[in-house]
Amino acid sequence: MKKIRVFFDKEGNTLDVWFEKPRKVISEETGEEVILKKDPKTKKVIGFEKLNFISGKAKIEDLPVEVVVS
Repeated sequence: MKKIRVFFDKEGNTLDVWFEKPRKVISEETGEEVILKKDPKTKKVIGFEKLNFISGKAKIEDLPVEVVVS
């Protein structure tokens, strides 16, 4: 089974999720604060980035996922 990699950038408040090893990609904005990351050759989605991941008074410790904080 392949690993899903999840990274949270506390300063930028973004969540990056990769279904494959992170690498150079083509980015496509969805218009809903989500950026799809696509393989340049196959155009297959290999990850996504969620902008403004934490909103309001939520804290990192309250999230129902385990993430790598950079």
